[in-house]
Amino acid sequence: MLGAIRMTCSLLKLRIGVAVAASALAGMAAAKGPAISVAQASALALAVLGASGAAGAFNHYYGSFTYGVVYTVWLKRRSAWNIVIGGLAGSFAVLAGAAAVDPTPQVVPVLLALVLFLWTPPHFWSLAAAKGDDYARAGVPMLPVTASQRVWTWAILLHTAALVAISLVPLWYGQGLLYGLGAGVGGAYFLWKSWLLYIVPSKHTAMDNFFASFLQLGLLIVGVVLDALVGLA
Repeated sequence: MLGAIRMTCSLLKLRIGVAVAASALAGMAAAKGPAISVAQASALALAVLGASGAAGAFNHYYGSFTYGVVYTVWLKRRSAWNIVIGGLAGSFAVLAGAAAVDPTPQVVPVLLALVLFLWTPPHFWSLAAAKGDDYARAGVPMLPVTASQRVWTWAILLHTAALVAISLVPLWYGQGLLYGLGAGVGGAYFLWKSWLLYIVPSKHTAMDNFFASFLQLGLLIVGVVLDALVGLA
């Protein structure tokens, strides 16, 4: 039974699926408009999680057009910049959450989508740096596999610096202290780990940066949600 559960979680890629669903909730929380009920928010989160899990499972057999065809079939094995374009799929979740509140584009959700778009490359490049042998055997040209250490560590550091800077811009558009704390603390930690990876490239520092990316995204999302709850109080 335990083995079946582990296999299911791996097949559905639930770790990244939860991050995508949480991003949709963050987009919903950041959007201005009519209040969304707990039931509606839960339905959205489950729908996004289900869609992400289905795409993850289908991806093992080449699935879903944006992620599976454009990214997995076309880009993944042809370009070292595959994950940059593939990151668009994840950023759409934030916009979907915001659209559930108001279909009119809003500044903060768009900024959060841009943050998630920039988050995806350093997240996966860090994993690829730690698991480079696996990617090389599979013939997937991830940047850390095809480029020099100076190039891919510099690319990770630049993407991280850009996303941290953009994550602070919503403070100028009404996001409050709790958001600022989440974005600032998580961003500073991720940037620090990216700097350490740049200074001392290794599998250990790459995995540290990989996990730091999850912490940064988690604190950012928590900050968005808490900020919205305070605004409703």
